[in-house]
Amino acid sequence: QVQLVESGGGLVQAGGSLRLSCAASGSIFSINAMGWYRQAPGKQRELVAAITNGDDTTNYADSVKGRFAISREKNTVSLQMNSLKVEDTAVYTCNADIIAKISTGLGERHYWGQGTQVTVSS
Repeated sequence: QVQLVESGGGLVQAGGSLRLSCAASGSIFSINAMGWYRQAPGKQRELVAAITNGDDTTNYADSVKGRFAISREKNTVSLQMNSLKVEDTAVYTCNADIIAKISTGLGERHYWGQGTQVTVSS
């Protein structure tokens, strides 16, 4: 079993900052990549930022470049969100590409957190 537990969402005024964290735990053999997605009401889920294990290559949505920063330490990924805008309001969900220890050996799949609400007020 693998779990992703998120923390750090909340309400902030436009121009403010929030930091999200996601900790992976359980029967983890290795983590290939971790990232954050978001979904606003009436919109499709989109990738916000991702970071790969090993070389820590990062990838950002154009809408957050220069404002958000993703980082990883061991099995925890964090998203520092600065200069927040009203349009950043969404449910943010952690995702991890994990090789887990399963009954038949090792298995790779994507795992999801429960989601955390980020609301930016004007």
